[in-house]
Amino acid sequence: MKLRNPWVLCLLGLLGAWLIRLWMGTLRYRLFFADGIRHPVDTRNSRYIYAFWHESILFPAAFRARIHVLISRHADGELIAQVCRFLGVQVVRGSTTRGGSPALLELVRQCRRTHLAVTPDGPRGPRRRVQLGLISLASLTGLPVVVFGVGYSKAWRARSWDRFAVPKPWSTATCVVAPAIHVPARLNRERLETYRQLVEEQLTSATAAAELWARGGPRPTADKTWNAARQGKVSA
Repeated sequence: MKLRNPWVLCLLGLLGAWLIRLWMGTLRYRLFFADGIRHPVDTRNSRYIYAFWHESILFPAAFRARIHVLISRHADGELIAQVCRFLGVQVVRGSTTRGGSPALLELVRQCRRTHLAVTPDGPRGPRRRVQLGLISLASLTGLPVVVFGVGYSKAWRARSWDRFAVPKPWSTATCVVAPAIHVPARLNRERLETYRQLVEEQLTSATAAAELWARGGPRPTADKTWNAARQGKVSA
């Protein structure tokens, strides 16, 4: 049964936001910034597109930033949008790949004053696969893409397509933030795919490093992989 009553959705959104803040507030956080820039940055200085896997959508709730997040129009989207609003996050409804021209235009308009946030494998997957919509958005807005991977020392995993992660209370959450990737304007589809692969590789690497760190592995280091992204080096 789908929820359609706006008052019920509003109440559930308020309760959901309160629960998420309380739940995520029990965690211990460890963050690594590969290029030494602490994110999210002040939007008066610079703005970015932040990208993270759909399964990690709870993690950003622990941080406050001036940001617009893209939420799809699927059945659960309105409830998620209500939760986001009560968390202080502005919402744009739609998709960058599935009939989302109005949403894309709205993101372009909002990027002049806020960060943008996208789950590039959402809303329905495939899991951990970056879609071209994110790259098109970066090319169109001129905003650099900053990806971050998330790991939890202890978490429950849903049996959903994304293996949605719910960290256990009082566990440790780790986050590895890769250097910004600058996507040029007016790219053809071949070059868009080149950058899509680069963003996917960076997000995959950042996630693997965060998950290893969360399990007691070594703290990540700023190695040549991150440096290549910082310098915008991509193969033709």
